[in-house]
Amino acid sequence: MLRLDHVQLAIPPGAEDACRAFYIDLLGMAEEPKPPVLAARGGLWLRSGEVRLHLGVEQDFRPARKAHPAILVGDLDGLARKLSEAGHVPVWDDAIPGTRRFYATDPVGNRLEFVACADPAEM
Repeated sequence: MLRLDHVQLAIPPGAEDACRAFYIDLLGMAEEPKPPVLAARGGLWLRSGEVRLHLGVEQDFRPARKAHPAILVGDLDGLARKLSEAGHVPVWDDAIPGTRRFYATDPVGNRLEFVACADPAEM
């Protein structure tokens, strides 16, 4: 294996606009075009730097209760404030010594973990 290409999360039918507002407007990701045959299925492809996230429509959608991607960020406190102001309250977790992180949910209930990047070389 070389590296992870992307992570896919499920979304319910018709949730694309709410997810665009969250992932693009709030988190600053960019939408990537999907091939036409896949675009017809709905959903979104998103990117920020090396982070690639696909949101796929699932008819019988239920957000996972435990599964989640963990995303390294440069300004964890700033992101926590921004999410909180937008109504996505961060839940801080100090279970891993030396690691600053919190969880938040997207508009459809997908769990996301955001982790402070301690090494600038990782940015």
